[in-house]
Formats: sequence, structure tokens, C-alpha cells
Amino acid sequence: MAGTSIRAAFKKVFLAGLFVSVPAIITILAIRVFFLFVDGLLGPLYLKILGFDVPGLGFISAIVLIFVIGVISTNVFGKKIIRFLERIFMSIPVFKGFYTAVKHLFDAFSPENKSVSFKKFVIIEYPRIGLFAFGFLTKECTMIAEKTGEETCLRAVYVPTNNLYLGEIVLVKDSNMFYTDIPIEDGMKIILSGGIAAPSIIKEVK
Repeated sequence: MAGTSIRAAFKKVFLAGLFVSVPAIITILAIRVFFLFVDGLLGPLYLKILGFDVPGLGFISAIVLIFVIGVISTNVFGKKIIRFLERIFMSIPVFKGFYTAVKHLFDAFSPENKSVSFKKFVIIEYPRIGLFAFGFLTKECTMIAEKTGEETCLRAVYVPTNNLYLGEIVLVKDSNMFYTDIPIEDGMKIILSGGIAAPSIIKEVK
């Protein structure tokens, strides 16, 4: 009995440590991969200029560059420059489609861009009756029948299928959608956690 209780206690403590350690380790590894990737973009340039490698210099330069671009894009003159560069990008046939898709996707996750960002975190009956899925309300549109002129109000809902950045667009009627009281930021946490972060009680609001 004593041996069994010791093994049970060891197993309990070990599992507790495992569940605490694994998320931290994965986070550290993800940061390391991101660091090496960004540092590798500008690192070779500094190696060529300086003649020796300075670990982290490329990463720091990338962070500073992103900050400078952010400063530029938040003033009137900078916005004109950004729009000018975007017009150049949009004139390149292959680059145009890719750039537009990526930009719209990132704009959707940006709380600063109210016109194209996610509106609400919702629940829809999908992919079939009896099954429900979390999604983000993106846009409202109206479908008009050509023969009868009948109008149907639809809601475009983005349903993530692989973390956040891959998913499907589902058009649903307003009556088939449940508006939740969950903020967009918390909704993202729920998706990234595989539903673990979902509250035990979800209130339907309008």
C-alpha cells in the first residue's frame, strides 16, 4: 500500500511539473526559432560589413526597423509613403494577390483597424446540424435572388481550422448564429488553446 501511494504521489507531482514545464518549453523554443529566423535575415549583411559575426545584432536591427516603420506609418507623411509603396506592390501581378490576402488577414487581427477587424466572437452550427464551432464575425452582406428579388441577410464568419491563420469562411443566417459575450482577444486564446481556455458558461448576447 505504501509503495502504491508513493507511486501515485510521484505520478501526480511529475504530471503537475510536466504540464507546467511543457508550455514554457514550447514558448521558449518558439521564441528561439523566431529569434534565429529574424537574426538570420540581417545577420549575413552585418557579417559582410563588419567581417565578424555578432549574435543578436540582426534581430535587434529588425526590431528597431519594425519600430521605425511603425512610427512612420502613424503620421500623415508616412501614411502617404506606405500608400505609395502599396500601389507599387499592387501593380505586380503575382505579388498583388499574395500581398492583398496577407494584408487583409493581418488587418483582421488588428484592433486598430476597426473597418476590417473581427466584429464579434460567435458560435455557429457547423459543419452540420448538431455540431457547433467557434468563429469570428467579419462582415454582413445581403444576397438578392435574381428572379424574385428576395433578399437574404447573411453573416460572414471566419472559422479557424488550424490555430488562427488558416480557416474557412462560412455564410450563415443571423438566426443560426449565437453572439457570445466573449471579447475577441479571449476568443483568440480559446482557439489557440484548443478550447481549453473556453469559459464553462457562455452567455448569448445581441
